[in-house]
Amino acid sequence: MADTSIIYIKNMVCPRCISVVSKILRDAGLQVQSVELGKAELINAEFIKGNLLAELLALEGFELIQERQDLLVSQVKTLFLEYLGLENPPRLSDFLADRTNTSYTHLSKIFSTASQITIEKYFIRLKIEKVKELLSYDELNLSEIAHHLHYSSVQALSLQFKTVTGYTVSDFKESTHQSRQSLDSL
Repeated sequence: MADTSIIYIKNMVCPRCISVVSKILRDAGLQVQSVELGKAELINAEFIKGNLLAELLALEGFELIQERQDLLVSQVKTLFLEYLGLENPPRLSDFLADRTNTSYTHLSKIFSTASQITIEKYFIRLKIEKVKELLSYDELNLSEIAHHLHYSSVQALSLQFKTVTGYTVSDFKESTHQSRQSLDSL
């Protein structure tokens, strides 16, 4: 049976990222077992050219994670996206603690230290960027977006949107210069 190694990669936030990372790894001559958001499993990769691989990933905006603290932060960011896709999610703190096998208090301290932003504020920023993305697609109404992103009401979404962006949802939709931030740059 082949030996496998798992590497962890920062800034993977979408299916396109999985495709790009898969191509980078294959082009580097590595046998890829699987690639998911935030990690890749490699076959018979006892010797991974760390610096070369890190440089190749960096060219496409990714980062090879080597520190446990960075790994946890990256894992939390990936879990946020997974959480937003759940139909009936548990409390966010319980979800993160269960999925990382780390107490939420400890996780929150590590995240805040490494990211210079609290875990709650980061999650709010992520949700607002997702709201902007969904608004720009113009496929869902505000009520559907609020439900999809687990807001208690349209009013809660609107208030948080205005607080974070300084714009009302209507102002944002009418703007010709809708400013969005990529999720991997949050």
